[in-house]
Amino acid sequence: MEDIERGAQELDNIIKQGYLEKKSKDHSFFGSEWQKRWCVVSRGLFYYYANEKSKQPKGIFLIKGYSVRMAPYLRKDSKKESCFELTSQDRRSYEFTASSPAEARDWVDQIGFLLKDLSSLTIPYEEEEEEEEEEEKEEEEEMYDDIDGFDSSNSGSQSRPIILPGSVGLKEPMREKEEDIYEILPDEEHDLEEDESGTQQKGVDYASYYQGLWDCHGDQSDELSFQRGDLIRILSK
Repeated sequence: MEDIERGAQELDNIIKQGYLEKKSKDHSFFGSEWQKRWCVVSRGLFYYYANEKSKQPKGIFLIKGYSVRMAPYLRKDSKKESCFELTSQDRRSYEFTASSPAEARDWVDQIGFLLKDLSSLTIPYEEEEEEEEEEEKEEEEEMYDDIDGFDSSNSGSQSRPIILPGSVGLKEPMREKEEDIYEILPDEEHDLEEDESGTQQKGVDYASYYQGLWDCHGDQSDELSFQRGDLIRILSK
C-alpha cells in the first residue's frame, strides 16, 4: 500500500481529476452527508484527498470490477442531475456529485473507457494462451502421427515376404539349413499340373536330379559330357 499511497501531486498517468462531492458512508448527525474531495483516476485506481495538495489520500479503491453510471436518484436538490455512482456486486458503492451534469457525464465516460480497457487487457492474453495450447496439442499429435507412420512402415517392410529368384511356385518358406537348391524347369511344372483326374500325384525325386552349372567335356568315351543348364537325372549311384 505504501507504493500506491502517494500525494495528490505525485500521481502520474492521470486520466481524470477534479473536485467532487463524495457521499459519506458514516456521517454524524451534525456533519454533512456530502463532503468535498479532490478525486484522481490514475493507473486503474480511484484516489480521493482532502484537497489537491494533500500528501496522503483519504481513500483508494481499485476501479476494475466496478460499473459506473449516472445516478440522479441520489439527491433531490438541484444537483441531482450531476450525480453518478460506481457499484460492484461484492464491494461497497461510491456516490459522487460533480460541479455540473456535463462534468458528471465526463467522469462517467472516462471511467467507462478505463473499465473497457482494463477488461480488454486480459482477453488477448487468454486468447494467445489458448492458441499456444492448441498449437502444442497439434504439434504433439503430428509427432505421434510421425511415430505411428514410422512404426507402420517398418513393420510393413518387415512383414512383407521376400521372394528370391527361382522361388516362384513354392508355397512353403525356405528352410534355414544347408541343402541343395534345385530349379524346377517349366517342363516339370507342366507335368505336375497335368493330372486333373483327382488321383493323388506321385512325388518327384528331386534328389536324383542335378543341373549343370558349367560346360563339361568328358576326356574318355565313358565319361559324361554336358553343358551349363542341362538337367541330369541319376538313375543309380
